[in-house]
Amino acid sequence: MKNVLFASSECVPFIKTGGLADVVGSLPKYFNKKKYDTRVVLPKYSCMKQEWKEKLEYVDHFYMDIAGQNQYVGILKYVYDKITFYFIDNEHYFSGFAPYDGDPKWNIEKFAFFSKAVLSILPVIGFRPDLIHCNDWQTGLIPVYLDNFRYMGEYYRGIKTTITIHNLKFQGVWDTKTVREITGLPEYYFVPDKMEAYRDANLLKGGIVYADKVTTVSQTYAEEIKTPFYGEGLDGLMSARTNDLCGIVNGLDYEEYAPFSDNKIAKKFTVDTFRKNKVANKLALQEELGLNKDAHVMMIGIVSRLTDQKGFDLIDYVMDELCQDAVQIVALGTGEVKYENMFRHFAWKYAGKVSANIYYSDELSHKIYASCDAFLMPSLFEPCGLSQLMSLRYGTLPIVRETGGLKDTVEPYNEYEKTGTGFSFANYNAHEMLNTIRYAEHIFYDKKRDWNKIVERAMMKDFSWKNSARQYEELYKSLLGE
Repeated sequence: MKNVLFASSECVPFIKTGGLADVVGSLPKYFNKKKYDTRVVLPKYSCMKQEWKEKLEYVDHFYMDIAGQNQYVGILKYVYDKITFYFIDNEHYFSGFAPYDGDPKWNIEKFAFFSKAVLSILPVIGFRPDLIHCNDWQTGLIPVYLDNFRYMGEYYRGIKTTITIHNLKFQGVWDTKTVREITGLPEYYFVPDKMEAYRDANLLKGGIVYADKVTTVSQTYAEEIKTPFYGEGLDGLMSARTNDLCGIVNGLDYEEYAPFSDNKIAKKFTVDTFRKNKVANKLALQEELGLNKDAHVMMIGIVSRLTDQKGFDLIDYVMDELCQDAVQIVALGTGEVKYENMFRHFAWKYAGKVSANIYYSDELSHKIYASCDAFLMPSLFEPCGLSQLMSLRYGTLPIVRETGGLKDTVEPYNEYEKTGTGFSFANYNAHEMLNTIRYAEHIFYDKKRDWNKIVERAMMKDFSWKNSARQYEELYKSLLGE
């Protein structure tokens, strides 16, 4: 039996801001229980829902040096879905209204505390991991501290680490002098071949340099980040670590997202019944959102953060043109004000055709996946993406740009070979996107039988966590020498 500890800044169902929480909340459940004792550690945020905070059981506490102060480290735990979760408690660091506050320096100090605390609690909780699986820059210091802790005695020697990059854009960067003072790490670590990057300290870079293996969340993204465009200044390092770098596509929690058992949608359906039942969801959603009731119109869904990264500058550029077509557009999400207002404007201008829902609702997202005919994701870059997996699961055909995980998971429709599970375009260009949408419209309206066949293939694809978990297990084996 090998011990694996996942360290993350967020995790469903306790706290979530993005896809990282879904991954850490789902993946540990799918490991072989006979081979791996998998546990998770995360911060105990004050902004967690009260119902979760009430369930946490106190384990122990101690004090630890960080940022020149002696800080309280509380340990709580809770067993959920047969997985043990540890929570690190410190009101000073984790009492904000959100997991990540606006101040980058404060975030760096907060997660430096968290990274050091993760290693410091291990002897106290009586769980010595064979491997610590770190996630993103917030845990990037764990492999660095582990290297430093090895000098403190036998206990920390031999613990392996892997770090998963969910989005290379966020790296945890601040000036070297301040980060040294916060972390208490010696000068040895703050040089260009270790934690320093472009004269600043970079927490993610530290994690990449010191982790035994580096993973990303799709094979294409693992290749993309070796290039200057996607590499965010670390492309040289990613190329240098190419032998220790691999891409494993995120899975989807198939229990949570299942059209045949989903209580959040108007009418349940399967791959055998979608032709008859899926349309009931469309009509219910049209009614709910005040759109024109029409069972035959093509409905395009968008569930996303409204940012440049997600390709909303392309949508903005052609939105007026797109609204001339026989389509309805349903958008859900928040983000940059200009895109929020763009959707609000078009919902006013094309009332009955466009629905702008500028907030986030898990329930409404399920309804969109179940009701729409197509799902638009024209991302500039997308390490993995989960929305396209959800839309495939519900027979809503993705229209995506060929980047990162979108390229790995959506097979473009080929009308001659009768293959494919969606539609895609290669260049980051608004009219190339519009042409692809219009091609999808043509198949939807003029070749309905072919469209339904694509839906069948999409719904039969298996992107459950089982596949991804097996790949992670292979990676762990190679590290732990099983």
